[in-house]
Amino acid sequence: MTSTREQRTRPETASVAETLRVAVEVALPTLAGGVIKRRPAAMAMVGKLQFDRPAVRLLRRLRDRHHGHPLKLRVPGRSVELALSGADVQRLLAGAPTPFSPSTMEKRAALGHFQPHGVLISDAADRPARRRFTEAVLEPGRPLHELATPFAAAIAEEAAVLLGEATGELDWDTFDVAWWRLVRRVVLGSGARDDTTLTDQLERLRLDANWAYLHPQRKQLRAQFRERLTAHLGRAEPGSLAAVIAETGEDTAPDQVAHWLFAFDAAGMATYRTLALLASHPAALDRARTDLEGIDLAEPHQLGYLRACLLEAVRLWPTTPMILRETTEETSWGPAGTTVLIFTPFFHRDPDLSYADRFEPDLWLDGRAAENPALVPFSAGPAVCPGRDLVQFCASTMLANLLREHGYEQASGPVLSPERPLPATLDNFHLKLKPVA
Repeated sequence: MTSTREQRTRPETASVAETLRVAVEVALPTLAGGVIKRRPAAMAMVGKLQFDRPAVRLLRRLRDRHHGHPLKLRVPGRSVELALSGADVQRLLAGAPTPFSPSTMEKRAALGHFQPHGVLISDAADRPARRRFTEAVLEPGRPLHELATPFAAAIAEEAAVLLGEATGELDWDTFDVAWWRLVRRVVLGSGARDDTTLTDQLERLRLDANWAYLHPQRKQLRAQFRERLTAHLGRAEPGSLAAVIAETGEDTAPDQVAHWLFAFDAAGMATYRTLALLASHPAALDRARTDLEGIDLAEPHQLGYLRACLLEAVRLWPTTPMILRETTEETSWGPAGTTVLIFTPFFHRDPDLSYADRFEPDLWLDGRAAENPALVPFSAGPAVCPGRDLVQFCASTMLANLLREHGYEQASGPVLSPERPLPATLDNFHLKLKPVA
C-alpha cells in the first residue's frame, strides 16, 4: 500500500511545452557554463543575460501550477523527474545512497574522465570504504582540522604574496593563481606549491568531462596526471593532507584527491565572490573586521561570521547549480534508474524568501538556514560534501588575511549593493576589485 507521503509526492507529468522550457531555460544555460569546469566565455554570456532569473521564475510557476509535486519531464528513453518542493529536496538528499544514489549516469560519464573510482560515483559495494577514507582525511564535522595550524600558516603566507601581487588591481586570474598555490600546499605539501602542470592537466581533463559521454576519454593524459599526483602523495609531506593519506593505505586515494582538487576550484570561486560581496557591503565588512581584532591569523580560528559570509555567497550563486540523484529501486518517483534533478538556484533564490536577493549572512547564524531544508550550499544528508568544514576554514582564513588591513572597491562586473537586488548570476571570471587604503 502506498503511504500518504508517497501519494503526495507522486509526480505529475509535464507537458511537452513545459519540458522544452525546462530544457532551454534551466538545463542548457547550466550546461553551457560548464558543470565540471566553468567556461569563462560562456559564463560571461550567462552572467550578462542573467539566465538564472528566468529559470527561477519558470520553476516557481511550475511549482504553483503542479502544487509542489515532482514533475516528470518528457525525455525520450529516460525517466527524469524535477523536484519542486523543499520537503522533497530534504527527502531526496536524506535518502542517499539508497534509494537515491548520488552516482548517476551523467556523473559517472563526466567524472570518469579524471576520477573513475571516486567515492561520488562508486557503487554500493565500494562506496562505504571510500567514504570512510575521505571522512578520515577531511574530518567533516570538525571546524578546525587537525592540521589547521600548518594550514593557517600557509594561508597567511600565500595571502601576503597575493597582496603583493595585487597592488593596483585584484582580478580573478591573479586570485586564482594564488588560490591554487595554496590548494596544492594544503593537499600535497609545499613541494607541490608551484606544480602548475599537475593542475593544468586536471583542468584539461575536467574540460573534457563537461561533455561527459560525448567526449572520448584521454586515458594517456589521465595516466600522466595520476602518475604526477601519486608522486606528490608518495612524499607524504608533513603538514599536508598527503601525510594523513599515507597513514590509511587506500588504493583509490589518487581518485579521491582528484575530486578534492576539483572541489577546491569551486571553493576558490566562492571565496572570491565573498570578497566582492564584503567589498560592496560596508556593514558586513565592518562586522567581519571587528571579529578579527586582536587575533593572530597565522594561528587557526573558527571565524564564524566569515564562514557565514561564505555560505551566503554559495547560497546566492551555487557552485553546484544542479544536484542529481538516481533511484536504485522503484519509488514513487518512478522505476529504478530514474534521474531526479534539484536546481539549487531555484530553492536558494525562491522569491518567497524575504532574503532571496540580499546578502544576509546572519541567516546562517540565527537558525533560519537550518529551518529551510532546501538551502544546501554543500548538499546534505549522507552524501553531504565531506570537505565542507575544511573548505570553510581555508576560505574564511584567506578572507581574513585579505580583509583585516586592506579595503577593496569593485572595479568591474554587475553592481553588488545592499540597496538593490543582487544579480541572479555572477561571472567571477570578469569581476575585478581595486585595493584601496
